[in-house]
Amino acid sequence: MQFHWKVLIWMVAGVLVGLGMQRFLDAPAWSGARWSAAPGGVELVAAGGPSRGLEPGALYDRVVRHRGTRAQEVLPVAAPEDVAAAVAAAQNGEVLWFVRADDPELNAPQAVALAMEPDSPRARWIAPFAFAADIFLALLKMLIVPLIFASIVSGVASVGTMKDLRRMGLKTFTYYMGTSLLAVLLGQTLVNLIRPGDGAELGLSAAAAVGDREENFADILRRMVPENVVSAMTQNGAMLQVIFFSLLLGYFITRAAEPHSSRVRDVFEGFFHVMMRMAEGVLSLLPYGVFALLVKVVASTGFEPFRALLVYMLTVTLALVLHAGVTLPLVLRLVGRVSPLRWAKAMAPALMTAFSTSSSSMTLPVTLRTVEGRGHVSNKVTSFTLPLGATINMDGTALYECIGVIFLAQYYAGLGGAPLTWGDQALVVLMALLASVGAAGIPSAGLVMMLTILSALKLPVEGAALLLAVDRPLDMLRTVVNVWSDTCGAAVVARSEGEEGPLRAGVGADEPA
Repeated sequence: MQFHWKVLIWMVAGVLVGLGMQRFLDAPAWSGARWSAAPGGVELVAAGGPSRGLEPGALYDRVVRHRGTRAQEVLPVAAPEDVAAAVAAAQNGEVLWFVRADDPELNAPQAVALAMEPDSPRARWIAPFAFAADIFLALLKMLIVPLIFASIVSGVASVGTMKDLRRMGLKTFTYYMGTSLLAVLLGQTLVNLIRPGDGAELGLSAAAAVGDREENFADILRRMVPENVVSAMTQNGAMLQVIFFSLLLGYFITRAAEPHSSRVRDVFEGFFHVMMRMAEGVLSLLPYGVFALLVKVVASTGFEPFRALLVYMLTVTLALVLHAGVTLPLVLRLVGRVSPLRWAKAMAPALMTAFSTSSSSMTLPVTLRTVEGRGHVSNKVTSFTLPLGATINMDGTALYECIGVIFLAQYYAGLGGAPLTWGDQALVVLMALLASVGAAGIPSAGLVMMLTILSALKLPVEGAALLLAVDRPLDMLRTVVNVWSDTCGAAVVARSEGEEGPLRAGVGADEPA
């Protein structure tokens, strides 16, 4: 059975099991706080669980029921029983905003996402699935630092070794970075226009929305330079520093004298291939991780999160279609002077293989034969541009990571977290570009890179785990965009080298094996 069908079957099974639990097992809502009566409202005695964002000892006099960021009703509270009634009237996963008595204009309400009573029957049944989902997420986190470190160092070092192809290498690298940047900016524009995270109900913890990100872009750049790189590699939150050091190390490997340069480069290339195999091993557990995660989410909050995820999916899909159908054809036509329609027809075998495998690396042999046989690009160009593109050119992945991170940031802002500033979004654009360079060409590897960006922004990575539920179809689409961009790059570089072959794309060519 093909892997994506296996993922789909386990996704459906997870939804059905979760809905069954929600239908037949009792689970009253719970705010995780204890209250006492006080003049003018209620005083918070203790906060815990989902209410960790509240301030013990503070006086609260109103509760605002919210669906995401949309207010439902304002309820005055004068006794603990009033809070209990507000909680009972809400649903698991809904958000309550507690308003302090000294905040008459509701300027700074504190949000709490309700959880189910921890001793309820449904909570006890969910616990093992939540445990399995947490283990799977921990395995993904485990990959972040070594995979990013090895992939960026080996990628930069390999680019720098093509000294006899320096002119072609500069053209290829400029194309890959340029189209990836256009993809990220397109994704950023659409996610800010559509705003799929506003009002979303994902059932994630409000306490997780708290993050210390009060710094401007200059502070972020200053934080990029590690004082101790070994220390930076011990924490996922220091990924900016790891990426900065990896770029420098990869570059200076190319500047070192032989045989030291090739020896160190070979070590990192070997380490990267080992990490790719490990990533494949972890991601082979994807069907079961998705199953456990969906049981946990659906049993806790019902089917509501999928409405928000559907808008998110449509945003990503629209961005992928625009980049593949508008941006890249314009580059192909204006820069390469090649007919986009004829080139797309010629590249059909590679694109169909990319869609079915969700792996640009696995598609590479077909891409090479298709671009040479049907696109009439010389082996000199394809043997350089396409393997490099399968490693560092991930337009679809970069676009997806940017939209996913901003989507989750919009959701957490609705729970009381700090919204992303334009400086934060500039960091998202930069890191999505760099992380796409380090993304392994294997199914769902882009999700691991998204964890990298969330960690650098000090946003909780648990939100990325929920996106696993809808990742597979998006992974297939973005892999097609990645491979389509690789083939367009080969055509553009070939035309810049004076080759006429791409003008005859699809004419008199043999079908690739």
